[in-house]
Amino acid sequence: MQVICFEDARKLSSKEIRKKIRQELYNNHTSGLATNKLQANIVILPNEYATDFINFCKLNPKACPLVGQTKLDNPYFETLGDNIDIRFDVPLYNIYENGNLISTVRNIEDYWDNSFVAFAIGCSFSFEDALLNAGLKIEHITNNKVVPMYRTNIKNKKSGPFNSKMVVSMRIFNQKDINKVKQVSGNFSFAHGDPIHIGNPVEIGINNILSPDWGDSPRKKNNYEEYIFWACGVTPQNAIIEAKIPFCITHTPGHMLITDITEDSLHD
Repeated sequence: MQVICFEDARKLSSKEIRKKIRQELYNNHTSGLATNKLQANIVILPNEYATDFINFCKLNPKACPLVGQTKLDNPYFETLGDNIDIRFDVPLYNIYENGNLISTVRNIEDYWDNSFVAFAIGCSFSFEDALLNAGLKIEHITNNKVVPMYRTNIKNKKSGPFNSKMVVSMRIFNQKDINKVKQVSGNFSFAHGDPIHIGNPVEIGINNILSPDWGDSPRKKNNYEEYIFWACGVTPQNAIIEAKIPFCITHTPGHMLITDITEDSLHD
């Protein structure tokens, strides 16, 4: 079986791309894949932390729109699609011990424990197709890169051990298109909705826009453009890292779970 490239992956359905991911024939980022299908950030925790984590998502819905969770002793996301096995169906996983990244792996079969619960959190990749359909250009898709993501000074509401600051993703758009960008993305509350900040990155604690905490470095904007920031589903990942949970698993930023849920079915 042959490894597939990003351009070929863009031609596949959600089920087809998950099959390739499960076969370990695709491990690139998922931005721009499976048009009109919900993509999700993943957090996998021991069950003892589940209640506090669910509450953290409820308290911080802009950054953590919870769209699904598995049942105890069950690795399948039964509400998000056909035969979605969280042990194999994400392109890359991060393994953390006490808040430290210890490994990045293609599947988590050797790490899975029946005491784990997996959570799916809406991703801004989900509204990118709508922005493209509105005639807007998204550079990280065009250039086959991962969207830049940054820690900010925006406080989250605390739940149990989970606190931290909000993480944002950033895209550059023409100033004349800002209202269109806000309107289109605002329809996707399950995927962070409209921007959390527009303009000067320093105002939200980002001192070097060219040096993201996750993803690929962006270019500098032109005078007629603006930096636009959305709440990002790496926020809960950042929260569990800072909480120093003894053991947890997440997706690798930019490498999402692709579901079979249509974005249209979740529209506001």
